[in-house]
Amino acid sequence: MLLTVQNIGKAYPGESGSQHGSRAVLRDVSLVLEAGETVALTGESGSGKSTLLHLIAALDQFDSGEITLDGKAYSSLGDAGRADLRRTALALVFQQFNLVPSLTVAQNLAFHAHLSGREDPRWTRELAERLGLAELLNRYPEQLSGGQQQRVAIGRALAPRPKLLLADEPTGNLDEKASTAVLDLMLELVRETGAALFLVTHSDLIAGQLGRRLHLSGGQLS
Repeated sequence: MLLTVQNIGKAYPGESGSQHGSRAVLRDVSLVLEAGETVALTGESGSGKSTLLHLIAALDQFDSGEITLDGKAYSSLGDAGRADLRRTALALVFQQFNLVPSLTVAQNLAFHAHLSGREDPRWTRELAERLGLAELLNRYPEQLSGGQQQRVAIGRALAPRPKLLLADEPTGNLDEKASTAVLDLMLELVRETGAALFLVTHSDLIAGQLGRRLHLSGGQLS
């Protein structure tokens, strides 16, 4: 298994940071993800979808259970180990793009790969071509449409060829036509790189295009 999430629990403190009245967001959540698999996570707003994604991304810490990615148990990793995992084994695509505004498209595309020590100019150029960005490499994010910015974000995430791609509502800011085109490209590139994809979405249409679907409700998966 590439990813194992085992009996994860996560609660947020009540008012004033006290544990009294704390709110449990995830309760005993377990899932497995194989290399190359595509999985959609659906659920109502506030159901904990993004919380689970952030835990898998090693951006937050769980209260109970264990997450293991590529043979590395998160509970055994310090801050440096978690940061290294984010650089080398996984990548994220967010709804808000999170591009670096002071960098050009070309520089944004290479950013994650450069940090991970896996910069491959030939692969980055191919990504730019495939994502329809070849004529936009010298532009800055503010000069791009929403769909173009999202394609840059996808290219940046795939440039270092991660083993796991995490996506949080990656087409949430796009219209239906642009959303379909972006998702098709993402799935095509994920297949070619062999990455697994774990995608959070509220859209039944998008969820139906992935290999497997999980639903989060009341802090538990079904």
